Amino acid sequence: MADGFELIPVIDLRHGQVVRARAGERATYAPIVTPLAKGSSPADVARGLLGAVRASLLYVADLDAIMDGTPPDRTSLAAIRAACPEVRLWVDAGFSESPGVEVFLASNLGRPVIGSESQADAGLVRGLGDRAVFSLDTRGTERLGPEALHDEPAHWPRDVIVMTLGRVGAGAGPDLDRLRALRAASPATRLYAAGGVRGPADVAALAAIGVAGALVASAIHDGAFVA
Repeated sequence: MADGFELIPVIDLRHGQVVRARAGERATYAPIVTPLAKGSSPADVARGLLGAVRASLLYVADLDAIMDGTPPDRTSLAAIRAACPEVRLWVDAGFSESPGVEVFLASNLGRPVIGSESQADAGLVRGLGDRAVFSLDTRGTERLGPEALHDEPAHWPRDVIVMTLGRVGAGAGPDLDRLRALRAASPATRLYAAGGVRGPADVAALAAIGVAGALVASAIHDGAFVA
């Protein structure tokens, strides 16, 4: 692993189970089958991921909340927290309004991730600042969410996930060109690649262009990374 580079295992939750990503098509995600755990329970999969790679962070995408607007799955988040108390959580639960984020922050279940796809304007991202992580979401050539969030780095907090949904679970490699452009546009931002990371070679390529870390799921389950 490149020095200082942060590998962040990913858990995608759907109906209280961990599911496996397939090219960002969330409706098709099925309960995960992995050699890292006996089933698809969030606690077991979280333990399995952290047994496979060294990590101080877990990223959790609550797909029910993102897709259907349901409240965050606190039961699953609490189970992950109890199973892995030493690890910090970044949680994307489709947050779009300040009151819901404040309630989540008060729960101490993790640091909220604010996805551009869930926003009507730049207000929530700007208002939260570094209390949250920002996810800059695209699907193919489509930039999801307000244009201002894509075009104006002044809106961004310190930590930004560059989420390329079409590459999630697809083994297509990270979008290095996009990451280079964003790095040039905002050198002080800590960028985290999400989508397409296949193994250590991709990590080396990301580190070489100044990316701070990467969100990874499929490559860990498939054995491309070892602790």
